[in-house]
Order: sequence, then C-alpha cells, then structure tokens
Amino acid sequence: MFFKIIINSKKREIQGKKSVAGEYGLGKSALTLQFTQNYFVEEYDPTIEDSYLKHMEIKGENCFFEIYEMVGGEEEPLVRPRAARRADGVLVLYSITSRNSFDLVTVCCEQIRKYKDSDHCPIMIVATKADLEDDRKVSQGEGMDLAKSLNCSFIETSAKSNLNVEQAFIVLARKINKSRLDKLNNNLNNRKPTKITKTKVHVKYYKLIHFYEHALSIVYLV
Repeated sequence: MFFKIIINSKKREIQGKKSVAGEYGLGKSALTLQFTQNYFVEEYDPTIEDSYLKHMEIKGENCFFEIYEMVGGEEEPLVRPRAARRADGVLVLYSITSRNSFDLVTVCCEQIRKYKDSDHCPIMIVATKADLEDDRKVSQGEGMDLAKSLNCSFIETSAKSNLNVEQAFIVLARKINKSRLDKLNNNLNNRKPTKITKTKVHVKYYKLIHFYEHALSIVYLV
C-alpha cells in the first residue's frame, strides 16, 4: 500500500495575530522526521521544501509512506484547495501550548470538507507537543470533545518523546482503507441488478477490494 502525504507549512495573519495552525513551529516537521527517520529535531529551516520515504509493515502488509513538506506565505489559505481535493485523508495539527492553533481546527476541517465536497473524508485531529505539559493551554478533554463534534479521530503526540507518532499515521491509514471499502460497498449495492451469476459477482468484488487495498493514498497534513 502506498500513502502519499503532503505537509503544508505557512504563515498566516488572522485578526492582526499570527496563527500557528500551519505556522512554522507547530511541530509538523518534527513529527515527520520522528516518523520517517526516528529522531527529534529541535531546529530546522522552515523555508526548505523536502520529501521523505517511510516503509513499514502493518498487519503483514508492506506499506510505503511518501511524505512531502511544502511551505507557503501569508497570502496562502489555511488549506490549499488543490491539495485537499487530492487527499484521501487529512491530519489536522494543533499544539497543546497554543490556544490559537486549537481554535483554527474547526475552520481547517470545514475547508477540507468544502474542497472535498464530502463529509466523509477521513480526518484525524493531532495534538502536538504533548511533552510540554507545564505549558499546556488546551486540555486533552477539549481536544477529544472537538474531534467528536467534528466526527474526527483524535490523538495526542510528542515528536520529542516519540509519543503516538507512528500510531497517528497508522490509524489514519486504516481509516482511509475503511473509507475506500465502505465507498466500494455502497457503489456495489447501488448497482442495477444484472444476469451475472453469483460466482462472477463474488470474483469481481474480490478483485475490486484487492485493488482498493493497494491503491495510492494521498494524505494532507494541516
């Protein structure tokens, strides 16, 4: 299975204040490097676009994650429409040390679903910097409640202590596959009856399932 992940870093001014949702320092690069290279980076150049490759095995299946990090300017929207439309799933990040980043999660999710023209795009809300408990501005309960209200999954992570980093990507990958299979089942159930035998239908269904399980996934991190 292949999962193509696009990470977008940018600066944005909202009501005279710099938003950290998608802003430099939110923890997207740290999360990516911990996941792909198993180390924590304190400082990095936020102006460089880069790509990473991660191979891992999930339930006996080889999986490859291609991760692309993009940067943008203040004029860029919180969510890039073109990238969102291509995405099969989305990780929306906020820092537990920033109330501003948390307040923008709902806006990000609404924009994603608007550009996708669907309420069923797999979205996972990821709280970063969970190791900075003394600086926490957003409680875990608030994150869980928001995710539930938006019909999203939720997880708290720390790139520094490697807390739930891999799990965040794995859970979203599983949600993407489930979404694909649900969509396939709906399409098959809505098809008009034909004279095809039951055996032939079963074989075709299996082949479609097999294709979908190995299809390319595009994941967008906000």
